[in-house]
Amino acid sequence: MTIEFWITTFIVVASPGTGAVYTIATGLGRGGRASVLAAFACTLGIIPHLAAAMMGLAALLHASALLFDLVKYAGVAYLLWMAWQILREKGAMRISGEDTERSARRVIIDGIALNLLNPKLSIFFVAFLPQFMSKDAMHPIMEMLALSGVFMGMTFVIFALYGLFAAAMRDHVITRPAVMAWLRRGFAAAFVALGARLAMQDR
Repeated sequence: MTIEFWITTFIVVASPGTGAVYTIATGLGRGGRASVLAAFACTLGIIPHLAAAMMGLAALLHASALLFDLVKYAGVAYLLWMAWQILREKGAMRISGEDTERSARRVIIDGIALNLLNPKLSIFFVAFLPQFMSKDAMHPIMEMLALSGVFMGMTFVIFALYGLFAAAMRDHVITRPAVMAWLRRGFAAAFVALGARLAMQDR
């Protein structure tokens, strides 16, 4: 693995996006453990896209306008639903000290769904990883898995750090209702903006 791969992967993962916003919101609303679960869930949401890329399904997604749009608009709808949940003081920004199994399950489901319903991830793996693979690789599948493992590992670590930092600020925020109200509006607006960006993306 080249230094260019590590640098490029870090830039891609660290750039603000759906997963980062969700993890930060979860850290503020539910605390450190939930934020780590959110980071883990967002990382799990990458696996189906990796599998699709390796099996050639990403090429089908890229070729079929209807299939691409179906997945894309499902993702847009989910992002808008997340924004609505935040405004209703539910979802990722719901203030909760509970560490229940149901709460943890909700965090995981939302995190996986947010990445799963982003069709650009599958195409990203097809376009991104091959650039860093050896042309004379004896086992290209294993090399692709290794590169993907690094990408997923970095995703988990960076998102978890985002979430833990947000969780560390939690006590300073939740005691101020006016601040929480503005944060909810801000995160809801962020999810709407991410949904709009996804809606405008082409194959």
